Amino acid sequence: MHIEQIYTGCLAQGAYYIESKGEVAIIDPLREVQPYIEKAKRSNATIKYIFETHFHADFVSGHVTLSKETGAPIVYGPTANPSFEAIIAKDGQEFKLGEITIIALHTPGHTMESTTYLLKDKHGKDYAIFSGDTLFLGDVGRPDLAQKAAHMTQEELAGMLFESLRNKIMPLADDVIVYPAHGAGSACGKNMMKETVDTLGNQKKMNYALRANMTKEEFVKEVTDGLLPPPQYFPLNVKMNKEGYDDIDKVIERGTKSLSPDAFETAANETGAIVLDVRHQDDFVKGHIPRSIFIGLDGGFAPWVGALIADVKQPILLVTPGGREEEAVTRLSRVGFDNTLGYLNGGFEAWKNASKEYDTLTSIPATSLEKKLHEETVPVFDVRKEGEFTSEHIEGAKNTPLDFLNDYLAEFPKEETFYVHCAGGYRSVIAASILKSRGIHNVIDVAGGYKDIKETSIPKTNYVCPSELK
Repeated sequence: MHIEQIYTGCLAQGAYYIESKGEVAIIDPLREVQPYIEKAKRSNATIKYIFETHFHADFVSGHVTLSKETGAPIVYGPTANPSFEAIIAKDGQEFKLGEITIIALHTPGHTMESTTYLLKDKHGKDYAIFSGDTLFLGDVGRPDLAQKAAHMTQEELAGMLFESLRNKIMPLADDVIVYPAHGAGSACGKNMMKETVDTLGNQKKMNYALRANMTKEEFVKEVTDGLLPPPQYFPLNVKMNKEGYDDIDKVIERGTKSLSPDAFETAANETGAIVLDVRHQDDFVKGHIPRSIFIGLDGGFAPWVGALIADVKQPILLVTPGGREEEAVTRLSRVGFDNTLGYLNGGFEAWKNASKEYDTLTSIPATSLEKKLHEETVPVFDVRKEGEFTSEHIEGAKNTPLDFLNDYLAEFPKEETFYVHCAGGYRSVIAASILKSRGIHNVIDVAGGYKDIKETSIPKTNYVCPSELK
C-alpha cells in the first residue's frame, strides 16, 4: 500500500494518491490531472476510483476530466446530486482497492453530501481517514457554506457536524491517521494547524472541536463564532464541480494566446477585461499598465484572485514574468477563472518599448513613514486581516482588510495623501492597485509592511477588549 499526499500550497489543498496491488484511487484531485495519470502509468497501475469528499467551494476539482481520461468512476457520498454520471455511495459502502478497503462514512455538516473515507489495510485494521472538509487539523469545516442548498441555518448544519464527528470519527482508534483536504491558509476553516498530517489521537487532544466533554450547544457556538463572509467565488466553484467544466487543456490553449501591445490594448478596450499583472510587486511598483490590478504569482495568488475579482466569468488579460504564462492560466483555472483571453507578448517591457502610457506606484520604506509620522499626523490604512490588526498595529491606523477592500472605498481620502501597509508588502500593493484602478491615486505603499514597521519607533498599540478595562 502506498499513500501520497499531493499538497498545493497556494490553495492549502491536499489531494491523495492511494495505490495497492496495481490499483489506484485518487481523492479530491486538482484540475490538472495529467500528473496523476503519469504517476499511475509509471507504477504500471490503473486508476480505479476517483473519490470526492464533497462539492468543493474553494477550488475546481479534476474529477470530471480524470474520469473522462481514465474511465474511472467518480464516487460521492450520500445525497450528492451531480449533473454527470457518478457512484452515489451509501453510508458504509465498501470499495475494494487491491488488498485494501475504502469505506464511505457519511459525515454531513460542512455540506450535506460531505463524506469521510476510511481506509482499512490488508488485515482489515482501520488505518487512515481522508476527512475532506469535515475534520481539519486544529479545526473543522465551516458550516455556513451550504445553508442555501440545504435550506438550513449554519447553526443547524453545525449541529449535524457535531453528530458526524461524535458518531463517525471520534470513535475510531487514536492511531488512525488523519489526511484532511486543507491546511492553514484555507478559507474553508478558521483555526487550522500548519501541519498537513496527524493522528486522530493527537487531534482529540489539540482540536478544540473534538473536546470529549463538549456539549452540542458549546460546539455550535464555538464553530460559528468569528466566521468571516466566504469569498464570493465559492458558490461559482461549487456549481462547476457539480455541473462540469471545460477540460483544462482547452482553457490553457485559450488563455496562452500571445498578444502584441496593440492587440492587447484593443482587447482590453473592446472586451472589458481586467488587466491582471502577476509579476513581483517590486516590478509593478516601478511601472504598470494604467488601471491594471496586481496579484503576484509568488504569493497567495489564486485565493486572492477569487476573493477580489469574484466573478469567475470575468474576462482577464495577463501581464506575466517571462515564461510563466501557462502557470498563471493554470492557477487561475484551479479556482474557476477560465476566461483568460491572452497575455502581453514580451511583458511590460514590450508595452514600454511600444511607447504606451504606463503608471507607477509610490512606495516608501518604513523608515520614511516613521519620519513622516514624527512630523505630522497622516492617514494610515492597514489592509491586514482583523486578527493581525488587533494583535498589534500603528496607533491611529484604520483597518481595511484586503479581503473586503471594496466595502471600505468611501473611507479613503479623495485628495489627501494616505499610506497603506500589510504584513510584508504583497497585500498592500494589491490594495493600492485596486484603489488606483478606481481612480484613487493619492496612495503611497509602505514597502516591507508591518514586518519593517515593527523595527521603527512608530507608536504602536493593540486592541483591548472592553471587559479588560474594568
